[in-house]
Amino acid sequence: MPGKFVISISCAGNDTDKATVGFVIANAAVASDKETVVFLSIEGTRLSQRGYADDIHEEGFAPLKELMANFAAAGGRIYVCSPCFKKRALDKASLVDGAVIVGGAKLVEFMSEGAPSISY
Repeated sequence: MPGKFVISISCAGNDTDKATVGFVIANAAVASDKETVVFLSIEGTRLSQRGYADDIHEEGFAPLKELMANFAAAGGRIYVCSPCFKKRALDKASLVDGAVIVGGAKLVEFMSEGAPSISY
């Protein structure tokens, strides 16, 4: 099932259920042979920081740290909204595996060929 898929996550510790489910879907997409991007914006940018997700574990799901690591190991990419990242004064040196800080144009470029998306 080739193609692209985008999961937009705008929450982190403020809604751990949505953040977790976002990465569950991301793993399903990358496992389905989709070129998959997770776009972290607003509070979701906090997930880009090593150690932030370490203690997030929603009942019934794998720990968020594990979901994120599996996603990156499977070739998934994590785009982190540059203005949102800067607003929160986050640390570029602490990015998780697979994460890159991007402007909106990079996401638009990825989606321009009709990539379906879902938001959390």
